[in-house]
Amino acid sequence: MDWELVRTSFWPMLSGTLTATIPLALTSFVFGLALALVLAMMRISGQPILSGIARFYVSVIRGTPLLVQLFVIFYGLPSVGLTIDPWPSAIIAFSLNVGGYAAEVVRAAILSVPKGQWEAGHTIGMSRTLTLRRVILPQAARVSVPPLSNTFISLVKDTSLASVVLVTELFRVAQQIASSSQQFLLIYMEAAAIYWVFCLVLSSGQSALEKRLDRYVAR
Repeated sequence: MDWELVRTSFWPMLSGTLTATIPLALTSFVFGLALALVLAMMRISGQPILSGIARFYVSVIRGTPLLVQLFVIFYGLPSVGLTIDPWPSAIIAFSLNVGGYAAEVVRAAILSVPKGQWEAGHTIGMSRTLTLRRVILPQAARVSVPPLSNTFISLVKDTSLASVVLVTELFRVAQQIASSSQQFLLIYMEAAAIYWVFCLVLSSGQSALEKRLDRYVAR
């Protein structure tokens, strides 16, 4: 094994992780989660039109590959006069994808809160919106932590697809180093190890957060 190549390539790939992969994942997850909340509220609104729109969106996102979504936004939209730079293209695609998947998680978490909580809020004079914000969503947030954490971890790995739209994140840096050194197996294994370690850190954080939230659950 060429340890010198491993050593010299580690910092460029770690730099790509810190400056692109992590910010890309975090930004996309925040926007995607906001979109998911809107879609979830549309699904449970009781309005057939709003519910139908949300259901259709989720179906499209979950029924098409993320790679195709990236290509449509970055390579397809310029054909109709809409050109978006690589970084915004990746954020838009990942956010839309996260929104489609996380919407069902958020919806299920909201529906898991007993209906009596809504009635309790109404009894003390809270509006439906205030009850949702102060009573329902905090309880739903605890329920949704495990699946949403898994969604975020998957998103971190999916950011490797951003290399196809020319975003210089971890995997694109690995491609460039592998191409110049011709040590494809070694460099890609090193990139995989970096992804793995980062995901282990996220998994540990997820477990700690779940334990912390469990303290507030009545036994």
